[in-house]
Amino acid sequence: MTQNWSVGIEGMTCASCVTRVEKALRRVPGVANATVNLATETAAVEAAPDVTPSALLGAVQSAVNDAGYEVAGQSFELAIGGMTCASCVGRVEKALRAVPGVIEASVNLATEKANVRGVRGAVDSTVLIAAVQKAGYEATLVTDPAAEAVSHEGPAWWPVAVAAALSLPLLLPMLVEPFGVHLMPPPWGQWLLATPVQFWLGARFYRAGYKAVRAGSGNMDLLVALGTSAAYGLSLYEWWRAPAGSMPHLYFEAAAVVITLVLLGKWLEARAKRRTVEAIRALAALRPETARVLRDPQGAANEVTVPLAQVAVGDWVVVRAGERLPVDGVIRDGASQLDESLLTGEPLPIDKSAGDTVVGGSINGSGTLRVETTAIGADTALARIIRMVEDAQAGKAPIQRAVDRVAAVFVPVVVVIALITLFGGWAYGIGFEAAMLNAVAVLVIACPCALGLATPAAIMVGTGAAARQGILIKDAEALELAHRVNVVAFDKTGTLTEGKPRLVAYLPAQGVDAQTLLRWTAAVQSGSSHPLAKAVISAADDAGLAANVPVVTDIAALPGRGMRARITESGASHALQLGNARLLDELNVSQGELAQEAARLASEGRTVSWLVDGGDGASVGNGESGAAPNAQGGESLRLLGLLAFGDTVKASAREAVARLQAMGVRTVMVTGDNAGSANAVAAALGLDAVHADVLPEHKAEVIAQLKRDGAVVAMVGDGINDAPALAAADVGIAMGSGTDVAMQTAGITLMRGDPLRVADAIDVSRRTWSKIRQNLFWAFAYNVVGIPLAAFGLLSPVIAGAAMALSSVSVVSNALLLRRWRPAGVVSGASSASGEGAPGQAARAVPGDLPGHTSNGA
Repeated sequence: MTQNWSVGIEGMTCASCVTRVEKALRRVPGVANATVNLATETAAVEAAPDVTPSALLGAVQSAVNDAGYEVAGQSFELAIGGMTCASCVGRVEKALRAVPGVIEASVNLATEKANVRGVRGAVDSTVLIAAVQKAGYEATLVTDPAAEAVSHEGPAWWPVAVAAALSLPLLLPMLVEPFGVHLMPPPWGQWLLATPVQFWLGARFYRAGYKAVRAGSGNMDLLVALGTSAAYGLSLYEWWRAPAGSMPHLYFEAAAVVITLVLLGKWLEARAKRRTVEAIRALAALRPETARVLRDPQGAANEVTVPLAQVAVGDWVVVRAGERLPVDGVIRDGASQLDESLLTGEPLPIDKSAGDTVVGGSINGSGTLRVETTAIGADTALARIIRMVEDAQAGKAPIQRAVDRVAAVFVPVVVVIALITLFGGWAYGIGFEAAMLNAVAVLVIACPCALGLATPAAIMVGTGAAARQGILIKDAEALELAHRVNVVAFDKTGTLTEGKPRLVAYLPAQGVDAQTLLRWTAAVQSGSSHPLAKAVISAADDAGLAANVPVVTDIAALPGRGMRARITESGASHALQLGNARLLDELNVSQGELAQEAARLASEGRTVSWLVDGGDGASVGNGESGAAPNAQGGESLRLLGLLAFGDTVKASAREAVARLQAMGVRTVMVTGDNAGSANAVAAALGLDAVHADVLPEHKAEVIAQLKRDGAVVAMVGDGINDAPALAAADVGIAMGSGTDVAMQTAGITLMRGDPLRVADAIDVSRRTWSKIRQNLFWAFAYNVVGIPLAAFGLLSPVIAGAAMALSSVSVVSNALLLRRWRPAGVVSGASSASGEGAPGQAARAVPGDLPGHTSNGA
């Protein structure tokens, strides 16, 4: 009987793609037939019955990749129960990766979550859960991480309290015996106190240890069970062989106290771990349970309170003063101030009025708002933020993979050392009892849990602290790389500048009317959402020319140069092209008498655009003056004039650059703007280097060039044209005020469009990395120092148990110190870099006031 698999395929665009994928699949050994459906983007694979599923799917994935396509992935998140140490992590990962169709599985001990990526259609969550259960653990599918974070309860305290109450009568006599006070209960009393601790409260260690052995592995529970059972059993043996009425030397107190200490350590560890996910819980708590919906917003509206899940896109929601916004949307009525501090880290309320976008989770100020819903559920900004923080906290840093390899062999090695201690000490002549106690101490002091928690605990707290300040770190790898960044490359517009340029001059060529220049430019820009286009249209409105803008057709973009369009006015048709100096060079059109003004404006930091009449956007002229014949023999090319734009440098930009340089980071600008504008901004901010006139497709090449010298490069941008550079950089940092494409490509997103947060992101990464190194040092130090001391009899089992419990608690507590991290940079009042493009340039005149002139009378 053949095996049938349905595999998702990504990247197919046409029928030839289908043929190529089918041929590739049919060449895979063991595949009897393969049929690809372009509409559903799936491949039905028929395989021989003797082919193992894991080998088959691996070969299918390789074949599809070699053909130039990708096997579509499907992601699952599982909550794992029963893990106690790093060796448990390795066992669960091994079990999940053995499931046919699983591409990758990553388990995080601190979050107790597993992230599984498999071939779409080939993996089912029930199979994954069954695999985890077979390995000796519990698993449930996580469908709503935010809800789980809110509902998660703290660890139970009563087992620790009961164990302590039963162990205290055994421990106190040991503490006062050196002072000649003998309070130790009789053997039967010690047995009565120790037995419930050993087999009732300590049953969890036996259960988990048994599951580990059954799965062919070991964990911390097995070590505790072996060690305390040995002490308990030795006590029974000594009691049995002692003469009646005598007081033998028993070790019930060691077994009971060790279990109590380990339970206490696990309780403290669980409490501390719960605090590490406070950032997720705080974000999830921003989401209200209900919303007040207007059922007829255009008519006699009535408010109905409904569960948030029943709100649909397009619904109007009423938000009163002091309430949280339940949805993302656009304000249709009302004005207020919104507190977005828990989402963006912005401490001050932001004024919002009709037409402004708002984000769910924000707190409304004093006004009542009517908001039209634009996003719900998983599509809201809050849900995306929660998912990003969840992914970062659940991810595994590269260094953790090396630790996991050590943890995989840790327990078997410790058991071997304990056996050598037992038989070696006995053979050496220290006596069986002493050798047994030394072996028990070895088993008890071993700390695989501290190794497993060292890295993820620090990452969880670090990413949570960053998220509270509006710095979203996409994954653990980005966090680990960011601490090594020594070059930061900035885009200019929207990153270092406000990205809201305004028209500061429009100078017509000889024989051209200034108003005609502005009207025609506004027509060309009417089909664009580019910031420069908005500046032109705004200037036309201010000059009272909006009603006279001609009708435009055939609008098309000219990547890296500008755009073209055709207008019709007074019965004449004009093919217009608007763009930068590169466009003029391609058209072979001279700047003529405007060249000197253009050079001066560019040197002042202005962005200069040119309007040309007569070209079709695809040809290059061969004339030498402002009017040139078309290369195809059609219309002549005529320069109509130039337009100059000024953009305001962000108030915090200079301080951001200074902070980065103080941290030993080199700062570079990579922009498509002209060299004059770029150099003016760079001089104002004190940047180390400038790469200007860089086309969008070439920004990634500049980043690669910066990386050639061994530098670790971070790219900061906000636009679609920055996405390739963000992907090419070691760490991409996107401004939250930018496009979704940029944010999806970047490893770090700054929810506020504040360049000062770039230094903060690197700072929190460095501090988190420092905590990881400290934690790993202590985790290894506990074992490297403690195990030999225990083996040579220098530590009693009780002291060893206390040290083992302390190891995990100290690692998590050290990581929790990161919760106190706050951004160091505070924007002070005025910055010397504020103002238009270059220092000292005020240029604030409205173009409509002085048509055709700059503010300084040029």
